[in-house]
Amino acid sequence: MRVLGIDPGLTRCGWGVVDGRPGARPAAVGVGVVRTSAELDLELRLLELHTSVTALLREHRPDVVAIERVFTQNNKGTATGTAQAAGVAALAAAQADRPVAWYTPSEVKAAISGSGRADKEQVTLMVTRVLGLATPPKPADAADALALAVCHVWRGPAQQRLRVAALAGGIGAPVRSTTLPRWTGVSR
Repeated sequence: MRVLGIDPGLTRCGWGVVDGRPGARPAAVGVGVVRTSAELDLELRLLELHTSVTALLREHRPDVVAIERVFTQNNKGTATGTAQAAGVAALAAAQADRPVAWYTPSEVKAAISGSGRADKEQVTLMVTRVLGLATPPKPADAADALALAVCHVWRGPAQQRLRVAALAGGIGAPVRSTTLPRWTGVSR
């Protein structure tokens, strides 16, 4: 499975692509940061971000996009910008007919480090170790995006099985095509 992780932000939006499957060591495919200038009008910054994420989707062809869910922040301006960036990334994924998985920062930290309270340095260290990277990804936004992708590789398949079972009426219940969400045709 190939996962594009997105750590949303207006000034710096981290991205990381990982190939992997549960029970095996994931491999980093690409990592970076999309930057937009604070001098630009908001709509132009969002357009730049959308264009960049769309290009990443075309280049890497992920099976799924994992995006950090805006949970809560003290700075409402930062939270708003982060939420807008997350929405633009989700829109680009939907236009590319790719499902989106949402994870809170504590879910990602727990998956990658074993503690939902890990700090940025611990997350970066664990991402570097788990992916066998020669050097830590920088800035932290890039490391966080890789952590999101790894989190989905490890947790996504089990969560999807639970989701399908819940939609089908419980574990062991027959799955009808009408109970499952369909992606086909959504972007058209």
